[in-house]
Amino acid sequence: MSSQLISSSPTITEIPTPKLHSRSHTLSQRTQIPLHVYKHPAAILLELSTSIKEVYQILPHIIKSNLYTEHLFQTKLLSLFCNHGCIAEAARVFEPIQDKPEVLYYTLLKGYAKYSSLHEALLFFVRMKADNVKPVVYNFTYLLKVCGDKGELRRGKEIHGQLIKNGFSSNVFAMTGVVNVYAKCRQIEEAYKMFDRMPERDLVSWNTIISGFAQNGLAKLALGLVVKMQEEGKRPDSVTLVSILPSVADMGLVKIGRSIHGYVLRAGFEGLVNVNTALVDMYSKCRYIGIGRLVFDGMKRRTMVSWNSMIDGYVRSGYAEEAMAIFEKMLDEGVEPTDVTIMGAARACADLGDLDRGMFVHKLSDKLKLGTNVSVMNSLISMYSKCKRVDLAVDIFKKLRGKTLVSWNAMILGFAQNGRVNDALNYFYEMHSRNMRPDTFTMVSVIPALAELSVTRQAKWIHGFCIRSCLDDDIFVMTALVDMYAKCGAIHTARKLFDRMNERHVTTWNAMIDGYGTHGLGKAALELFNEMQKGVMKPNDVTFLSVLSACSHAGMVEEGLSYFTSMKRDYGIEPGMDHYGAMVDLLGRAGRLNEAWNFIRKMPIEPGINVYGAMLGACKIHKNVDLGEKAANKLFALNPDEGGYHVLLANIYATASMWGEVAKVRTTMKKKGLQKTPGCSVVELRNEVHSFYSGTTNHPQSKRIYAFLEELGNKIKAAGYAPDTSSIHDVEDDVKEQLNSTHSERLAIAFGLLNTSQGTPIHIRKNLRVCGDCHTATKYISLVTGREIVVRDMQRFHHFKNGTCSCGDYW
Repeated sequence: MSSQLISSSPTITEIPTPKLHSRSHTLSQRTQIPLHVYKHPAAILLELSTSIKEVYQILPHIIKSNLYTEHLFQTKLLSLFCNHGCIAEAARVFEPIQDKPEVLYYTLLKGYAKYSSLHEALLFFVRMKADNVKPVVYNFTYLLKVCGDKGELRRGKEIHGQLIKNGFSSNVFAMTGVVNVYAKCRQIEEAYKMFDRMPERDLVSWNTIISGFAQNGLAKLALGLVVKMQEEGKRPDSVTLVSILPSVADMGLVKIGRSIHGYVLRAGFEGLVNVNTALVDMYSKCRYIGIGRLVFDGMKRRTMVSWNSMIDGYVRSGYAEEAMAIFEKMLDEGVEPTDVTIMGAARACADLGDLDRGMFVHKLSDKLKLGTNVSVMNSLISMYSKCKRVDLAVDIFKKLRGKTLVSWNAMILGFAQNGRVNDALNYFYEMHSRNMRPDTFTMVSVIPALAELSVTRQAKWIHGFCIRSCLDDDIFVMTALVDMYAKCGAIHTARKLFDRMNERHVTTWNAMIDGYGTHGLGKAALELFNEMQKGVMKPNDVTFLSVLSACSHAGMVEEGLSYFTSMKRDYGIEPGMDHYGAMVDLLGRAGRLNEAWNFIRKMPIEPGINVYGAMLGACKIHKNVDLGEKAANKLFALNPDEGGYHVLLANIYATASMWGEVAKVRTTMKKKGLQKTPGCSVVELRNEVHSFYSGTTNHPQSKRIYAFLEELGNKIKAAGYAPDTSSIHDVEDDVKEQLNSTHSERLAIAFGLLNTSQGTPIHIRKNLRVCGDCHTATKYISLVTGREIVVRDMQRFHHFKNGTCSCGDYW
């Protein structure tokens, strides 16, 4: 057999059809096989053999009995070797045979098509023609199936041509194979042309074209063909149902799915495992997971696909714990997982943030020798990232051979999700340097990472990269860019991009509304929300959260209360914990503390950390000791290891000059080993990010910065600035003032002023809320320096200019 590539071999159409001549190899012309051969024990054993091992055990008896040259044994051995995929052995049996009957050619061609390469199968087909063996219809169907499975459109067309040349263009079996090739090679229009020209169409033909439309994403047309099929008197069978149910799921047509389920029961298909599995998958994808579970539980027999469908269904529907319960039940029943099972379980662990069970899934994948399965490893990378162990994700990524774009995307997103923004960007740059073209998912992973840096220069660079990569028309990329510009302080640029978009998703509207809210532009946020309500796009729970937050930042209390009521009344959206937290923040910031506390007490769900956190923050702003203590005690019970709440309560006590209570809080913190999260501010200068922590002197320009701050302090005092040191005690007044003046944002502002030219805006990002004294000081700094200073703290933006702040001192 030639070892040349098929492309260098003669094509099928180049070999002329041989003229058949009289041959003595037909079975009818053979000498009668002696009776002793038929009844020989080896012949009987060979007939009863069920495995290749048994064949090899019988073979010595055949050779020893000198029966190897008998056509009966040759034919049977060839068939058995082909059936068991031992094509080399089958060829060894085939070649020495004198006067080979045509049936042996057909058997070996089937073996090549099923178990060898398309190249080898086509070479043997050419050999058949050279040996004057006339092909039969099934020879073509075998070859067409391989071409379809391998996506070999060119070879499929050649075989189609040979099929016509040999007079099989009207044969239903042959033409069904042709339809299958074109459908699997994504030439669905050509497939339908072939189907439409068929003079006769059986059930297999209909199932083939229906499946082809479904697999090519043409779900609606696939459903239409099922209707047409019935109009022509063909009754759908189990294969039809299994082909069409995924289309029903893709379109979310649960009513049609239920009708099909009814047909399954009437037709008696409810005992078929493949049909039930397809029903489970359909109900799960249509968000009717409860019905899917009922079908699953009613199955007398389940395949691995059945288990995988149920696990995937629960994960898709947001029931990760139930997915893990099914996974564990499967293991208890002794069913061995596949790579698909492992990926489903890893996703469930990721959604739960369950590191322990995630590590168990990882160990199980190692036991199953799936370490080289890139898809499984990608799932584990995502799982470890979501479980806050990005270090373990990195270990898998570095060891992974054959990294795909999905691998890089998973790692970049993992870094971004864990706050390792620089690592996310470095991996993106490395991926790009390896000539790996980023896709939409890459960009919507890396753009939010840049948004967290809040560096306008890099935001513009990534925007340009999206344009050069022809991704600037993608709705998800554009939404990410709108969100990024808003978070970088360029709210007007964000709006320009928003207005240019031809299509907007609900997340696009949410990003723009939230952007206005965090910039304190409550009126603009509500105007945009009203515009959204007038269109076809319906707001979701995130939209209302953004609206309520915008109202809170802008002090629009009555509007916020109205939208909170409208949310459930007009849109049927049940408020979640974040919505309740936003309402407490809205009322609390406005000084309506008693109303906020009563709101908490009347909540239909148990208040969470964010609700009491908003209450405690409001009590700090409005110096309410009584309600502050109540909120703090709730927080201590819910999250005893967070030192920030103790610091807030201590500040409330300090503002009220309750120094004894301040000391008690600090003693408690010391005993528990609790610490406040240190304030950190960052500023970007010439593509380099500089970080500053309160009171530190480790920056190369520290001496200049501190000297400049002292000089700046004198200037702003002369302009009317009066330091607020009410929350600091146990030190002299001048020390209190010095402690305030070296907060991280002031160090960052001083560095920015020293290293940029007059007229350049200073952009600062801080990890905590800006304190009252720094907020006042920054207003005066913007006044005496004539510079615009933009500070993004953990809650919102502050645009300082000419002695005023965009928040109107309401934050």
